[in-house]
This record gives sequence, structure tokens and C-alpha cells, in this order.
Amino acid sequence: MKGGVAMMLAAFLRAHAQRVELQGDIILAIVCDEEAGGDRGASYLADHHAHHFEGVRYAIGEFGGFSLQVSNRKFYPIMVAEKQICWLRATLRSEGGHGSLGHTEGCMAQLGDLLQALNEIKLPVHATPAAAYMIESMAAALPMVQRLLLRGLLRPRMSNIILKLMGDKGRLFQPLLRNTVSATIVRGGEKINVHPSEIIVELDGRLLPGFTPAQLIEELHEQSVHRNVMFELIRHDACPTSPDMGMFGLLSDVLREADPDAVPVPMLLPGGTDARHFARLGIQTYGFLPMPLPDDMKFSELIHAADERVPVNAIHFGARAIYQVIEKYGQSHSN
Repeated sequence: MKGGVAMMLAAFLRAHAQRVELQGDIILAIVCDEEAGGDRGASYLADHHAHHFEGVRYAIGEFGGFSLQVSNRKFYPIMVAEKQICWLRATLRSEGGHGSLGHTEGCMAQLGDLLQALNEIKLPVHATPAAAYMIESMAAALPMVQRLLLRGLLRPRMSNIILKLMGDKGRLFQPLLRNTVSATIVRGGEKINVHPSEIIVELDGRLLPGFTPAQLIEELHEQSVHRNVMFELIRHDACPTSPDMGMFGLLSDVLREADPDAVPVPMLLPGGTDARHFARLGIQTYGFLPMPLPDDMKFSELIHAADERVPVNAIHFGARAIYQVIEKYGQSHSN
């Protein structure tokens, strides 16, 4: 995101220096705690300083605008919707005891069963409008065979088979079609020679637009997670069910001008951004940090990795594109 801040700041300063005529204010909001949930950043602004955003309809931010090569077509996914954060806690309990006596049915065994179930289950496929926008837009730009294959993802009976056929590319689409949950934190046990009587497992759940935490928990129980495992909701950040596509055409035009090979498509983001907080104010955020990336660059695998990086020329490309958005939006919109 540092690269994104550089793009936005460069475009903002250029627009100011060149005295671009605007129909309204442009707000540059830089917050520091998106990775921590946004409670002291975007969420705080939305809750306590909403008056600063009166009349704002659209925003641009992370995560989108990067190039993605599929079947010799260069797609630029623009985030228009995102999955909802749904963090859960499972508490496993049993009788404790001395480690030397053995304990085959304690909460350690329950933990093993839970983790194995989470690793093996596939939650049901749901073709939401946001996922359909993305898949249909990509399919329309592909040759006939790939087009039919991609559209098949929206048919629940076919999606799992097609995802397997897609190999590594299938990993990009799988979380767009189902609710997901991953165990990320385990707490339990204080002494090496004592069986714990309680283990706490915290889970990172992500809901498709329009779904609720109760529906996710029910899906987990239906897919072999034992009903004795009780889930507690830690946090749920809701997101709009349907995106406002009013600015998508402008963003697409800017990308096509910057890169004639570009095929802009709307994207459902499997993760979360600060967009969900500004959505409470009626603001539609687009993930738009344009970056042409090398075809062999596995961008999604670099996010939060030790060697996270993007090419320098991609930052310059993005800064120019964001400036074009500022300039063109002022020419063609009244808000």
C-alpha cells in the first residue's frame, strides 16, 4: 500500500500544481491501521467525522487495477465489492489430567478433529452478483472454450470440477464462490506434562456479500464440523450487497488509454479493505491502483510476503492513471 499512497499523493500534487478544474472537493485520506481493522482510522473517520464526507459518492483505494494474464489476455481487475470479515472463536473443553496417563478423547483430540475438518471441507458454492459481474466480464473477452469453462464456475454442480481443471488459476476464483474460514490462532496448555482442559481456536472467516455469520456457522456444521463445537462471533464487518458501478466506465476508459491491451473487469475481492467503513456513509470505493505487472509475476503470492514488491515503472503508471481519473472526473461529473 505504500506504493499506492505514493501514486495517490503524486497525482494529488500534480492536479494541484496544474490547477485542474474540479466540480467539487477531492479528499486525500491516509490512515495507518487498515491492517489492524481500521478502528482508529477509516472506521473512526466514518463514525466521528462523517461531516467531512458529505456529498462524496465515490472513492478509489486498494486493492485492484493490477494486470492479470489469462489466456493471452491482459485483464485489469478493478475491485467493486469485497467479502465481509467474520472472525469466530471456538472453545474446546474436556477433563484435564497428567500427561503421563495418556488422554485420547481430550480437547487436543477435538482440536485435531476440528483442524482436519476445516482443512478437508468445501463449503457450498454461491454465485453472487458481484462474482457473476467479474466472471461474466472476463469470459466475454476469452475464446469460446475458455469462455464456456469460466462461465461454468457460476453453476454450483460444475464449479468444483472446473476449479480443479484450472490448476493454479483456480485458486484465484475459489474464494469468490464460497464462504471461507481458516484457523489462524490456537491457544491452550500451560505445562508440558499436563493435558489442557481448554483450547481456544480463532478463525478468520470471510463471507460473500449478502451472507450472515449465522449462515456461515450453519454451513460449517452441515459440512462435518461437529455440532458440539460452539462458535462465538468475535467481529463482523458488513459490506454492501450490490456495488454502485457508476464510476466503473471512467476507470475502464483511463486504463484502456494507458494500456491499449487492457481488459478492465469488475472484481470481487476475497479480502477486506477500508472500503467497508466508508460504505457506511454511502460511498462506493473502487480498488484502483493501476500496475502493469510482468506476466510471470505471482502477485497474489507476494502480498504480505517477505519479498513483497512491485516494479518501479508500475508506480509511475499508476500515478499517471490516477491523475487522469482526477482530471476526467472533474470534466464529466458534477459530484
